[in-house]
Amino acid sequence: MGAHVIAVAVTDSLPIFELAVPQEVFGTDRRDIADPWYDMRLCAAEPGPLRTTGGGFLNPSYGLDDLVEADTVLVPACARAAQVNPPADLVEALRVAHARGKRIVGICTGAYVLAAADLLDGRRATTHWMNAQDFAARFPLVDLDPRVLYVDEGDILTSAGTAAAIDLCLHLVWRDHGAAIAHEVARRMVVPPHRGGEHTQYPSAPARSVPPDDLSAVLEWARGRLDQPLTVNDLARAANLSPRTFARRFRDTLGTTPLQWLLEQRVRLAQELLETTDEPVERIAHRTGFGTGANLRQHFGRVSGVTPQSYRHVFRYRNAAAASPVVHDTSEHPALVIARSGGEAR
Repeated sequence: MGAHVIAVAVTDSLPIFELAVPQEVFGTDRRDIADPWYDMRLCAAEPGPLRTTGGGFLNPSYGLDDLVEADTVLVPACARAAQVNPPADLVEALRVAHARGKRIVGICTGAYVLAAADLLDGRRATTHWMNAQDFAARFPLVDLDPRVLYVDEGDILTSAGTAAAIDLCLHLVWRDHGAAIAHEVARRMVVPPHRGGEHTQYPSAPARSVPPDDLSAVLEWARGRLDQPLTVNDLARAANLSPRTFARRFRDTLGTTPLQWLLEQRVRLAQELLETTDEPVERIAHRTGFGTGANLRQHFGRVSGVTPQSYRHVFRYRNAAAASPVVHDTSEHPALVIARSGGEAR
């Protein structure tokens, strides 16, 4: 099986960060950790010359005919002119690509272009919180949630801006290659393991006085002790804060509670162990701090939508299928239906 092709739609005055993120995640050769890796292609979405907000010019080697043939079509943030009046040819290309079963991704204000193509009608989606009111007024049929980092609807995904673009791109790696590979890419990028889409886009006002990395040391401390029965008091002591102050700073900085964060980290570790080891569920339950297989199954199912055994089966079935040159009809395979939907039973 060849590399998964990701086509990035390039419009004029493209914000450079939202272009750099997919380039770093998908365009960097990482075949040493997953082979084949992605084949990222820049596709001109309108006639040139095409510029970035940094003042540079882009000369994409591909066009919209190539975009509709890609496995994943990614529309990054775009200038205001493209938001309110996206190129008609790009809009039509997105409709064609979606009709052909391609995965469609909108980063930040790229969601405007997806909405203009009517791909988000009746669906949950997000965009940068500063654009939420304008977006909702323009596209009332979209179920907009401006609080979250990203939304995974299976075949269509949208994200907030800037750092949330990293989270969504790492989430795509997680869907395609599993938690262990996604964590390794994050480690190489020197960013935390990708956050779940349910995290909030921005902290409440008091967090302005708290540096974003204020809790980084205690987070790493906790990740190294997930097999232990950690409490909020334990984390607060490690941070040299009172439990009340720690809980407030934690929510202000990360947009979630310490216990919910611990649960998420334990499930992510369990996913990695299910992917990379043959250890039984009971052993993984002890290593991840759930204690018993029953507890692991309960929490794992609530977070990921499948049982640990199903998750392991899906991951290995998917890898075996990717390694085989034979094309299988998987339309009736329930495990692959779950895998294609991002790990949620539908």
